[in-house]
Amino acid sequence: MAKKRRGMIIKNANTRPVEIAMATRTIRLEPGQEEVISAEEVRDAVLREHLQIRAISIVRPTTEEEEEELRRILNGNGAST
Repeated sequence: MAKKRRGMIIKNANTRPVEIAMATRTIRLEPGQEEVISAEEVRDAVLREHLQIRAISIVRPTTEEEEEELRRILNGNGAST
């Protein structure tokens, strides 16, 4: 049985804003700001580069509820954060 991939909550660990232009969307994080990203986005090369240079850090895996909310937002059926 394959392990289900989870999304993550990332945080801007920098002292200035960080913009991450992933294949699925572009997000801008202010210093200390957190954002939910999907399991697909976790594997994005641009995101991984930002992790390597420590511009952002992973806070924790998402909960089922956070993943569902992100799906609604990305599909245009929910309020944006």
